[in-house]
Amino acid sequence: MNAQQLFDEIRKKRSFLCVGLDSDIQKIPKHLLGTSDPLFAFNKEIIDYTHDLAVAYKPNLAFYESLGPEGMASLEKTVKYIRDKHPGLFLIADAKRGDIGNTSGLYARAFFEHFNFDAVTVAPYMGEDSVKPFMAYPGKWVILLALTSNKGASDFQYLKDENSGNQLFESVLKKSQKWGTSDSMMYVVGATKAEKLREIREIIPDHFLLVPGVGAQGGSLQDVAKYGLNKRCGLLVNSSRGIIYAGTGENFAAEARTQAEIIQVEMEEILLEAELI
Repeated sequence: MNAQQLFDEIRKKRSFLCVGLDSDIQKIPKHLLGTSDPLFAFNKEIIDYTHDLAVAYKPNLAFYESLGPEGMASLEKTVKYIRDKHPGLFLIADAKRGDIGNTSGLYARAFFEHFNFDAVTVAPYMGEDSVKPFMAYPGKWVILLALTSNKGASDFQYLKDENSGNQLFESVLKKSQKWGTSDSMMYVVGATKAEKLREIREIIPDHFLLVPGVGAQGGSLQDVAKYGLNKRCGLLVNSSRGIIYAGTGENFAAEARTQAEIIQVEMEEILLEAELI
């Protein structure tokens, strides 16, 4: 799926919503714990109730890896279910990988060949040779961490290079554009850093941004759109806890849909106002 095809899906669904499948065995409704695969049962219900409102899903690998082989089996079943039932959806492995070249090559093989994800989040700290192996798969995407919302982001991401005058996150954006194109590389920018999107768009006007932090983390969708929207939307805005844990009882999936609808309606208004649909 290239950037134009992703934009086509956004226009069709009138949404740029990404649902984060941060599926925690300790938080899912208790009635699912008696099923043969509680995590998959939870994900399946969320997907069934929200697939027409979202253009992407983003499982966070930590929630699956923490359960060992059973958790990874749940992840694999989730991806296969989406591929079989809803093949137009964009699937992101939120794995934050990034290692020396041969190891990155194996991570790329795992996520793109074995699991058949469309994209994987990658940490750029080790440089080009740690990212390039992920770029060797036509039609697949690297999503580089650029500017995150966590408290520790200020430890390194805003450090200024005295020679170039760039902050570290700016150097990541400028340097990495040589590694891929706007059809193969996205960037993570936290929604609570929305005011920085104006600066970021000056550096990367055409790339898609994956924007977590809307909803439970307090990010503003309107602010993200104000500073981050481009001519092909250019945004995948993620909401995880605010959607998937909206309800705790047997109607949890319906309540998740209600929350997803609220976001989708706001996104539709934004797209209409920007004359993108």
